[in-house]
Amino acid sequence: MESDRTTIRRPAFAGAFYPRNPGDLVRDIASMYSQVEKVSLGGAPLALVAPHAGYTYSGLTAARAYKLLEGHEYDTVVVVSPSHTVLFKGSSIYGGGGYETPLGLVEIDRELSDKLASINPSLVYYSNMGHASGASHGEHALEVQLPFLQVVLGKFKLVAIVMGEREEASVRGLGEVLAAGLKGTNTLIVASSDLSHFHPAKIAKRLDDNIRLAIEKYDPDLLLDTIETGKGEACGAGPIAATLMAARRLGGTRTEVLGYTNSGETNGDFDEVVGYLSAVVVAEKKRSAAASVIGSRPAEKKKEERISDEDRTFLLTTARNAIRAGMENREYTPSVPTTLDVTKGAFVTITIGGQLRGCIGRLRSDDPLPKTIAVMAYAAAFDDPRFPSLSEAELNDIEVEISVLSPLSRVHDFNEIQVGRDGLMVKLDWHSGLLLPQVATESGWGVVEFLEQTCLKAGLPKNSYRDKRAEVYRFSAEVF
Repeated sequence: MESDRTTIRRPAFAGAFYPRNPGDLVRDIASMYSQVEKVSLGGAPLALVAPHAGYTYSGLTAARAYKLLEGHEYDTVVVVSPSHTVLFKGSSIYGGGGYETPLGLVEIDRELSDKLASINPSLVYYSNMGHASGASHGEHALEVQLPFLQVVLGKFKLVAIVMGEREEASVRGLGEVLAAGLKGTNTLIVASSDLSHFHPAKIAKRLDDNIRLAIEKYDPDLLLDTIETGKGEACGAGPIAATLMAARRLGGTRTEVLGYTNSGETNGDFDEVVGYLSAVVVAEKKRSAAASVIGSRPAEKKKEERISDEDRTFLLTTARNAIRAGMENREYTPSVPTTLDVTKGAFVTITIGGQLRGCIGRLRSDDPLPKTIAVMAYAAAFDDPRFPSLSEAELNDIEVEISVLSPLSRVHDFNEIQVGRDGLMVKLDWHSGLLLPQVATESGWGVVEFLEQTCLKAGLPKNSYRDKRAEVYRFSAEVF
């Protein structure tokens, strides 16, 4: 496996555990993020515990963990999952080129994977075991974490690890490898696990509370003992314990459980439930070099270059080609000129006779801009829930407008907002609403009315932007 570095692990569970369509997937995850509150940590996330069931069942619980990553950047994410399909010794590191989801390719961090595979190769090594893409052999517990990360982080590299068995030596071995290999890196660890399976809800709650207690106490030994004695169940107990062991040595100061639920709360069957929990390991923010292991790094300031007229024409053509391909039920993959091989968020707006016909976008993307435009154009034409799918008869009448976005910037003083330059996003509780810069300009709004209308778009009272809990963000857009 180590030599096959060009292999791409294709998604095996898209359409089953989560939506196959990129527009639906982004929309579902964004909706989940908008429904959960971002907890104030007093530090930065060093590691997460997240469930891995179908998004309908455990998505909101997972979102409570991934929501914490907003505003943070990581060079690499190490995802550690259990193996549900094959039994093998130790832990396998994927040696291919990347993991693919409907939202694009997540590139493997080759340098860090090599480093981890060299520390204790008898227990942590390159292998395809647990990583195969066939649904009968692949591992859903790792795959389902990636779209959450793609939406909230945008660009990052991946180290993909599957634990084949839960022997204590394997757990401690992986913990030691992660602690040694990740020191001095800007890396997040994610442990993938569900809790008890198929007990009545009251029994499940008792078992799951014991797992919760071990995590809250930041005690991997107690966690392993709880599993060994049958006082609790977690298919990813090994990944969680190894993550806790590594996180303590990497500067994690405390843990916090963020949410708990079970499958009965979704399907109404409380006789046989599966438990889901999310948690975070927090490290204090520091300005020392060591803090770069866990911190959100200052964004590098780069001069934004205007998209050339030639590239604008190319992107508009890309959007129309994607819509036409969707109309004809065929795949479409745009080429990527060197000048457009950049990762930016973007919206595609479709109008007919000046009336809105569809508008879908993505605030961040780890795909090259042409691919983002193609995906969003298809979604605007066929997946905007406010409108029926675009028809063949309408195709020649559409106007296509593209908005390429800058990163979000938190607004601390409303005087910072400039109508005509800025778009706005308001978030409060489970509500979230966004308006593009041109909306305010075309409507003749001032700053206050722009804020009020963004609140209304989020389903909030119009003065909610003044709530101390509200988060207001601005961004610019190059519109053509």
